[in-house]
Amino acid sequence: MNPDDPLLRILACPLDKGPLHLLVPDGPAAEEALYNPRLHRRYPIVDGIPQLLPSSGEQVSDDEHEALLKRMAQ
Repeated sequence: MNPDDPLLRILACPLDKGPLHLLVPDGPAAEEALYNPRLHRRYPIVDGIPQLLPSSGEQVSDDEHEALLKRMAQ
């Protein structure tokens, strides 16, 4: 998935129905994901398919949340 993908405009968090932000890999071990900064939840993208079931989301720590916010601001 790329940042210009029109699908990103219509995807929403399954919990609060708000917009999600694409997290592109920033290193060899990083994975592509969608992030909800309001709930501190990350949803994986597996083989190009966003996994947007509530059970697929992962809660991130406060430290990781701050790092992701900095990444999103770049």
